[in-house]
Amino acid sequence: MSDEPPEWGFKERDVLILRELSRDTQLSSRDLARILDEKHGIEVSHVTVSESIRGMREQGVFREAVIPNEEYFVFGLFEFKFNTENFDEGWREAMEYIRDSPNTLFYFLSDGEYQWKSVMMFPTRPDESYWIHECYKRHGDVIANIRNSVIHNVLKFRTDPEILATLHEGE
Repeated sequence: MSDEPPEWGFKERDVLILRELSRDTQLSSRDLARILDEKHGIEVSHVTVSESIRGMREQGVFREAVIPNEEYFVFGLFEFKFNTENFDEGWREAMEYIRDSPNTLFYFLSDGEYQWKSVMMFPTRPDESYWIHECYKRHGDVIANIRNSVIHNVLKFRTDPEILATLHEGE
């Protein structure tokens, strides 16, 4: 994952492709070319659609992830509070430990008292407890507190196609 934002000049076609893929990630480039023609009046070959998808993927316009059904794992929101006395010496190692953990699904920085946050997944609750214990053992000098919340009854997990329209608006 690059630290640089993607450089992509969105064509209307690109946004429509992303919107259709967000509705159904299994659409082929042939299906997408047909939908673009039938629904949007844009005639384009499936090869052009495929090249557009490949280019957007390579530029990091969108990310792909395999996310198992929530019935197979337990999910939690983890929030990390720092011990500022030792932060300077060990922050990078602690950050990489969390980021690189196979249990970390989504990891981000925020403001406030708990500045690192992650959505994590575990086979069982005891595995989650063990991970927390190991994290404190290895990085307790940097992490003052881990606040974790159980995520249950996931009611929505997808990107609505409508939000993607903003990528091309105003040009």
